[in-house]
Amino acid sequence: MQDKKSTNQPDFTDISNAPRKGRLLSLDLGTKKVGIAVCDETQFTVRRVAIVKRKGWKKFLLEIIAYIAEFDAKALILGLPYNFDGTESDMSREARRLARNFSLSLEIPVYLHDERVSTFEARANLWELGLEGKEVKERLDSEAAAIILEDFIQTRNMLIG
Repeated sequence: MQDKKSTNQPDFTDISNAPRKGRLLSLDLGTKKVGIAVCDETQFTVRRVAIVKRKGWKKFLLEIIAYIAEFDAKALILGLPYNFDGTESDMSREARRLARNFSLSLEIPVYLHDERVSTFEARANLWELGLEGKEVKERLDSEAAAIILEDFIQTRNMLIG
């Protein structure tokens, strides 16, 4: 763990210096549950990993640290939920707060990435697979985390060529 000094950008949205190799871990933050996804070392494929329940900060942090260690993740990406008009919501402010807390607690960079339509896209993807009801609910958050990570990688690649 770091000594309470972050090496991240103040708003966590400058992704131009994000690692281009190595696994990245992404989180789709909810008030009760968090979806988790990871990419491979080449950042070519993304897969759903898990959905965890949000507990107190310390328990949540330890769970995320365990996933970072398991996958040897080089960065953590959090979905930043803007309103459709581009304004920030209470959940946006919560995502920023968590990004700051993670950046002070982890030895890897933390980034925020726009996740405006990730849940809608995730639901559509799961419906296309023929899933319904409970099956969609069980996979929705981790599918959204995968979409956030795919979009993060694609956006970063477009930025730096």
